[in-house]
Amino acid sequence: MHYDQKVTEYIHNAPLTQQKQLEAIRSLIHESVPRVIEELKWGFPVFRKTKDFAYVRTAKNHITLGFYNFERIPDAETILEGSGNTLRHLKIKPTATLDQALLATWLVAVAGD
Repeated sequence: MHYDQKVTEYIHNAPLTQQKQLEAIRSLIHESVPRVIEELKWGFPVFRKTKDFAYVRTAKNHITLGFYNFERIPDAETILEGSGNTLRHLKIKPTATLDQALLATWLVAVAGD
């Protein structure tokens, strides 16, 4: 796993209530998607293989976990938010428990090959 120093700094500069979740999401991405590359792009962490597939952003009351290639995600329960043509996202509250198995499946789907 290769962690980018700028992404590490982004996480360490996030509110204390979000740092643990950001680290958990980052680890999940690296564990789920082999050879993932992370970088700070547009001021927040973006994850890619050959193309960008996910990002995380802090907000006042939540963390946004966004997905490119969202059409590859089986979202029968319509959990994802957004109405644009290229992105969908989840808003993760500080007290939320992450469904790691579901998120790992989604990450693999959007990362592609």
